[in-house]
Amino acid sequence: MAEKNTANIGFEKQIWDAACVLWGHIPAAEYRKVIVGLIFLRYISSAFEKRYNELVAEGDGFEDEPDAYLMDNIFFVPEKARWSVVSAAAHTPEIGSVIDDAMRAIEEENKTLKNVLPKNYASPDLDKRVLGDVVDLFTNMDMTDTEDSKDLLGRTYEYCIAQFAAYEGVKGGEFYTPSSVVRTLVEILRPFENCRVYDPCCGSGGMFVQSAKFIQAHSGNRGNISVYGQESNADTWKMAKMNMAIRGIDADFGQYHADTFFNDLHKTLKADFIMANPPFNLSNWGQDKLKDDIRWKYGVPPAGNANYAWIQHMIHHLAPNGKIGLVLANGALSTQSSGEGDIRKNIIEADLVEGIVAMPTQLFYSVTIPVTLWFITKGKKQKGKTLFIDARKMGYMVDRKHRDFTDEDIQKLADTFKAFQDGTLEEVKGFCAVADIQAIAAQDYILTPGRYVGIEEQEDDGEPFDEKMKRLTSELSEMFAKSHELENEIREKLGAIGYDI
Repeated sequence: MAEKNTANIGFEKQIWDAACVLWGHIPAAEYRKVIVGLIFLRYISSAFEKRYNELVAEGDGFEDEPDAYLMDNIFFVPEKARWSVVSAAAHTPEIGSVIDDAMRAIEEENKTLKNVLPKNYASPDLDKRVLGDVVDLFTNMDMTDTEDSKDLLGRTYEYCIAQFAAYEGVKGGEFYTPSSVVRTLVEILRPFENCRVYDPCCGSGGMFVQSAKFIQAHSGNRGNISVYGQESNADTWKMAKMNMAIRGIDADFGQYHADTFFNDLHKTLKADFIMANPPFNLSNWGQDKLKDDIRWKYGVPPAGNANYAWIQHMIHHLAPNGKIGLVLANGALSTQSSGEGDIRKNIIEADLVEGIVAMPTQLFYSVTIPVTLWFITKGKKQKGKTLFIDARKMGYMVDRKHRDFTDEDIQKLADTFKAFQDGTLEEVKGFCAVADIQAIAAQDYILTPGRYVGIEEQEDDGEPFDEKMKRLTSELSEMFAKSHELENEIREKLGAIGYDI
């Protein structure tokens, strides 16, 4: 069987299971901060200690100079914030205050982290004995190779965020997009070195992590991308900042959290790649105050739904040959209400829609509604053409509620896109098809993939039609007879106890 990309075993789960002991000892809203804060503190301390020892060995006396660390994208960690100090206090009543002081010291020394780190460890709601046990768990990690540890802790961070999303439902989904969805976007878009990547509603920053992984996996350097993001939720913005720091990604998320529509923190940015999972069908987004905004090139989005506001915001920030990959609820494919159909028509007529992928249900922790991946491109290779993929049957069930993609599934979608772009794609009934703008216009500019890919061809079983119909009707007749028997039996049983039907 193809390898499944969701790593739900090993160290990530060990951390999660141990940390869950805290669950009953602190309010759920604070719990997330406690765990991700410890992950962050453990990593940057380990990275610092490794570089500190190297500088001591070099003998030039730079081990206490912050610039000697920052030049290698390593945070300078003051002595009181180092993990050795934290771990030594693990089983003392003061452990919470020690961690809070460590967080404050790191923020004081590293201005980019100002007001970002959690400082709730001294809370009386948090059982200090349990907190000490969790500190021990981190202490016992092998952190001798901090480059490997970066991925280890990064994976743990991502795993815990995914679990929070699952536990917190809709609220959790606001800051986490499942990794299989993000990977599909990245594998299809294929970001390259020295590019600008942007997410206007970045959540915890998963789009950037996968982009950096992609570039590094293809002989690049994870630091060779310029990352720009924006997030309106204060706590989620802080999580994103920590996520980038753990991964060693230098990101510009602005000086504060802010509403993307009302306070665009990257007004002049023209990005090579934009990847986003905006809030689905967001209402009351402030249209009445933004009707004359320069971003609405293809039409003013309706006040009751921000889907086409997000799309046009992204197009506005796209470089001349830039690409967008975004997740939207299926309604955006076909809606004709409040001018949305006209906006979609204008975007299609501008030859910007390169591909549409219908995704299976149950991929998200927060919603069960089906979603679609949109790929919008300036300077398309296949002019006037759009690729439609119906991927609703792909993936496997992780459990009764959640679906995921295998690596093989993701690769199939990426390969299909590449074949389309190269002009070598062979259409497959029920899975993929290519349509030109005229064909889309004939469908009233509706982008639902099922209208274009058709129904999957069924393999001929060799049984003549007349014989098959006789066999099926005979089987149906037997079922009807059995149904009548059961019905009569039920009537008799009910009648025997005085309930006639």
